[in-house]
Order: sequence, then structure tokens, then C-alpha cells
Amino acid sequence: MEEVRLPVPIQTMMILAPTGIIYYPQLQWPKNLVIQNKLNKGLLSKVNKLFNKSYQQIYITELVGDYEVKNNQRGIISINLNNFATGPKLAHPIDNLSSINADIRTGKIYTLSDLFNQNSDYLKRLSALVKDQINKRNMNTLQPFDTIRPNQDFYLADKSLVIYFQRYEITPRPAGYPMFPISIYDIIDIIDKNGPLGKMLADF
Repeated sequence: MEEVRLPVPIQTMMILAPTGIIYYPQLQWPKNLVIQNKLNKGLLSKVNKLFNKSYQQIYITELVGDYEVKNNQRGIISINLNNFATGPKLAHPIDNLSSINADIRTGKIYTLSDLFNQNSDYLKRLSALVKDQINKRNMNTLQPFDTIRPNQDFYLADKSLVIYFQRYEITPRPAGYPMFPISIYDIIDIIDKNGPLGKMLADF
């Protein structure tokens, strides 16, 4: 059995701050320490950015960070990093969400465009699918939805691509992080077969 077909061991690490605690993941991939270190640095960099984004706010009295593993198979990892900060003088808690999607064979960290064939109009296609879900779910948007960003946030979950938005990006705060799961089979004609979506589709 090819080793990368199995889940990669992940160790939970911890950062202690004066007013909180952050739990974050680190990959244990001794088969290739160069790739392990590259991806772990990428994860820690995102964790620090989220930490600083919340911690720079005044009157923070509590800060908590954690993570969720959304995909860990076939050599493709997808991990969500999130944190939550609050304080007595804040109108509401502050929270942030970020994702890292990578290939443990190459160490490549993917952007949204990496998932699709060159010259494919993936933005138009994905935007139409997101808009269709907004309408079917009767979602209340801040303004009529037009298109996703070229660097839109996303994560992978088995045979689905999940497009998501930050709070206030397209909906009021109570809506949370609007998430739109898209089946790979609905976009199979435009995905890069050598990219992460192609690897998730492949028969082994």
C-alpha cells in the first residue's frame, strides 16, 4: 500500500498567552522532513496571523484557538484554523477562520486557482454554484451576490470543495461563516486531474 494513502499523524501543540490559549496542528511526517518542516511552518504562520489579528484588539480578556482536520487522505491535507476572542468592552466576540490545503508528497500549499485547469473560467462556474445555493437556502445577503474572489477561502472534504466566506463578507454576523459545499462531480470537467481534486477522485 502506498504510504501517502494513509492519514498523516498530526500532533496538537499549544501556545499560552496572558489571556488565552491556542491549540494548533503540526504534522509528523518523518518520511520527508523537508516537506514536514515546510508545511508545519506554513501552519504556524497562519496560526500567528490569526493570533495577531485578534490579539491586537483592545480590551481582549479571553482568546482561544483550535483547529479541525477536514481532509487527511491520499496525500492531501486540509485543515481549518480558527480563533475566538472576547472582552467586556467588545460589542460582540471577534473570531477568524483560515484554511491550509496542501500535498504532503510535494509540500505544495494550494490556492483556489491551483485546483483547476488553466484558462478554465472557474470563478464564473463556482460563483454560479454558490449563487444557486444562496437562492435555494433563502440566505439573507448584505447585497446581491455577484462573484467569489480569485483567492476565496476554501477547504477540501473528501469529494467536496467547500467555498466559504468570512463573517460580514456577504451575510450579517449571525449567519456565521457562510459555507457552500460543491461536489467534485459537478465541476469534474474543469478540475486539474493532477491537482488535489483529481487525486481525491482517482480510483486506487
